[in-house]
Amino acid sequence: MAQYMLSIVYPEDAVQPPQDELAAIMRDARAVTREMQDAGVWIFSAGLEPADTAAVVTAHQDDLVTTVDGPYAETKEQLGGFNLVEVPDQAEARRWAAEVSRAVRCPVEVRGLAPGCGNSSE
Repeated sequence: MAQYMLSIVYPEDAVQPPQDELAAIMRDARAVTREMQDAGVWIFSAGLEPADTAAVVTAHQDDLVTTVDGPYAETKEQLGGFNLVEVPDQAEARRWAAEVSRAVRCPVEVRGLAPGCGNSSE
């Protein structure tokens, strides 16, 4: 089994949908999470606050710590949330990504978790 992060990508021109549409998106996202839990592949899911609420903290060799408000990368797209799943292979991770994408109405990036970096599949 391998672990994958399914990252919800908000396109550059994304705006928050009207309240009734947002409620439907949240309902559909919760349903997919329940499906993943029932299938035994779900590890964790979370939505993120908007990118403009981020801060980047860097610890330097001389014990100096700098903090910069805003996201680390100036990109057109922003990470809006993620799901961690444990599945047999990338094809299965992509299948779940399609379900998440359908629910949240945004693209979903699929990435394997690197072995030896603290994840439980080491």
